[in-house]
Amino acid sequence: MPAKKEMPSTLKRSPKKAQRTWAKAHDSAVDEYGEGERSHRTAYSALKHSFEKVGDHWEAKAKKGPSDRQAAKKGSAARKGGKTAEGVDANASKQHLVDVAKRLDVSGRSRMNKSELIDAIKKANAKQTRKSRS
Repeated sequence: MPAKKEMPSTLKRSPKKAQRTWAKAHDSAVDEYGEGERSHRTAYSALKHSFEKVGDHWEAKAKKGPSDRQAAKKGSAARKGGKTAEGVDANASKQHLVDVAKRLDVSGRSRMNKSELIDAIKKANAKQTRKSRS
């Protein structure tokens, strides 16, 4: 099972269901496309429909669905790249984003608009992931 050795560290610190979701999608994508970036993108896409990145791990979302505009695109438009929310549930309510920012100790969160909250959470997630890897 290729997914076990390919699993990112953020998933190793996540619930078993998140790990299974990523692994199943990854292995299916490897069968379809071969090993590589496309298989990883496919696995993350599947993961982001049910989970969001919070700090250095993934947590179940309250509501399933695409995590951002890029994830909602269909077909070749989705594969052309573009800015993503990097696992942050950009389609969640502002209050949810404020709550996540609070858990991540993001300062100034009460004065931020939704876009600023998403960027601040992405930055806090990256910082915690770097810290966990060292």
